[in-house]
Amino acid sequence: MNAFLTISEAKHLDARDSLYSLREKFHVPKLQKEDCIYLTGNSLGLQPKGVKEAILQELKDWEELGVDGHFKAKNPWMPYHEYFNESLAKLTGSLKTEVVAMGSLTANLHFALASFYRPTKQRPMILCEKKAFPSDRYALVSQLEMNGYSENELIEVSGSDETGVPNDNEIINAISKYGDRISVLLIGGVNYYTGRLYDIDKITKAAKKKGINVGWDLAHAIGNTPLNLHDWGVDFAAWCTYKYLNSGPGSTAGLFVHEKHHKSKLNKFAGWWGHDKSSRFKMGKNFNPIKTAESWQVSNAPVLSMAAMRASLDIFDIVEFKLLREKSLVLSKALMDMLDHLKLETGENIEIITPREDKKRGGQVSVKFANRDHFFFEQITKNGVIADWREPGTIRMAIAPLYNNYQDISRLEKVLYESLNQ
Repeated sequence: MNAFLTISEAKHLDARDSLYSLREKFHVPKLQKEDCIYLTGNSLGLQPKGVKEAILQELKDWEELGVDGHFKAKNPWMPYHEYFNESLAKLTGSLKTEVVAMGSLTANLHFALASFYRPTKQRPMILCEKKAFPSDRYALVSQLEMNGYSENELIEVSGSDETGVPNDNEIINAISKYGDRISVLLIGGVNYYTGRLYDIDKITKAAKKKGINVGWDLAHAIGNTPLNLHDWGVDFAAWCTYKYLNSGPGSTAGLFVHEKHHKSKLNKFAGWWGHDKSSRFKMGKNFNPIKTAESWQVSNAPVLSMAAMRASLDIFDIVEFKLLREKSLVLSKALMDMLDHLKLETGENIEIITPREDKKRGGQVSVKFANRDHFFFEQITKNGVIADWREPGTIRMAIAPLYNNYQDISRLEKVLYESLNQ
């Protein structure tokens, strides 16, 4: 094999990487005592080594303090969700009052849509992208139905290429065409299938000009791409934290609501943790919402789950996100260049469906091995590659710059080459 990147070259490049040591803060799964090639941080991030200590601290406080842990724990549980506002604000380009750690992704989308999907006879429609993540589509169709409308009022913007995923201009053209009939827009900031990064600013502005409420699913964007939700004028956004934010399976999600809506009389599902803090425990019968994104909360914080999330965000807090983004782009480009080289070396039909331009992608590279089926994926898995298979015939490989490196790419090339030649 004429390697694109030898292991010695990879080690030399890693030695020059100022972020290389951050990998030591994570547990990497092993195969025969060697680190696996972990490329599925877009599905579940690796466990930070600080997680165990963080959870054990909460267990210790629960053991020793019982209910008094709400006030006397090392990290008191009563305001526990507030420990995340600053970190999440930095990652989303928001004010601290505009973000809240709460719920789960699809539940948070429902909470937000209850406020921002306000259909009228003139504006009954919802717009999303074709090949949106299925859970988003389920949520949108159910919102339509609960408001007395049919699935016909869901505009799914198709793309002109073979993936069916639209680009920025195709979405903006649909906004221009249907805008006067659209109540709310919800799009994935990074498409889960192709890894396409949308121009959130440009699309948001186009939709706002048409009077549309604008929401974004940032599951594949937060911790992966730069965000500036406040200045972009996004109305709401939601995300999970177990992908690039490494907070653990099913961990607590997040919600953004722009400050311009904090004092508005929007419909919302009310719960006591969204009630004004100074009078919450007076147990009054009328809901008095907090004048921040916290008013969309309904319940108190799931402390044990959030402890893991805090351990991960502690790592993000010590590194400049600009550097993570730069490393993500450089490594993902190297991954694409390696796949191009492998195609030439082997004559295999390998097609990268992720946009190659830096501004149009995150760290994910989606690739089709056209002449291979799931057996090929099983082969590379047996050889230590942890990636992700998506029908039809697509392997998603994600660069998570906190722990991926050039050695991963060099080792991946070897495994792919050997598996293609079996």
